[in-house]
Amino acid sequence: VLAGGCAVEDGTNGDTGSTTGGETVRIGWIPWDEDVAATYLWKRILEDEGYTVELTQLDVAPVFEGVASGDLDLFLDAWLPATHSDYWAEYSDRLESLSVWYDNGLLTWAVPEYVDIDSIADLAGRASEFNGRIVGIEPGSGLMRVSREDVVPGYGLEDYELIEGSTPAMLAELDRATKNEAPIVVTLWRPHWAYSVFPIKDLADPQGLLGEAEEIHAVARLGFSDDFPEVAEWLTAFRMNDDQLASLEDLVLNEYGAGSEDAAVEEWLSDSANRALVDGWLGR
Repeated sequence: VLAGGCAVEDGTNGDTGSTTGGETVRIGWIPWDEDVAATYLWKRILEDEGYTVELTQLDVAPVFEGVASGDLDLFLDAWLPATHSDYWAEYSDRLESLSVWYDNGLLTWAVPEYVDIDSIADLAGRASEFNGRIVGIEPGSGLMRVSREDVVPGYGLEDYELIEGSTPAMLAELDRATKNEAPIVVTLWRPHWAYSVFPIKDLADPQGLLGEAEEIHAVARLGFSDDFPEVAEWLTAFRMNDDQLASLEDLVLNEYGAGSEDAAVEEWLSDSANRALVDGWLGR
């Protein structure tokens, strides 16, 4: 049993354990958009190769705990060295890092382009213009921890409330605000499809409190490479650039949406360049 949250399992993947369809790979995921996209892509890749795949959505802490304890096999969205540093410090001795598949991850705060603020420092003393709110995401995320512990006190923004919620709720508020040309501050990150959909800009972080560019790691439970050498080899070759990831995210999160991720991946793979990219990971 996974601790720390209720699992939301993909209902199409069969029973646990080995089946006639092949061995079962259990992937834990969090509702960060690049993780949704990458997880469903690898679900499709592994199923095409004869594996059974189980997906379990949890908050980030129980995902790390689940992989470290062996209740899960994989997590594709470990942000290092900063965002998930606390979880890495606790669990890394029971994890394998298989690959760095994206190397320019950035934590950000963003506002609409029509707002006359360009730096986090400029938010000080202007809380009333933003209804005293900074709209955040899941409370257990590294982005919220850094925002709460470092950014808010570092820039003297204690007169704002850092709203805890979820990524979908934050994006819904951002959508409403930009449609009405209302001011809003949100916690965000790159890579993210929101930058291509909404008229938003990153706020400068002159003190560097949100940290430098980070790497996104695919991590596995200790011993995974011995148990699944073929899958581990494929994931070791896994790499995506901004354009490749943005196109996948846009299809999975925007064009198709929740419940239709498999169809979105199908369309993405119908592009010959994307198919060639995946074939390269598989050594073909």
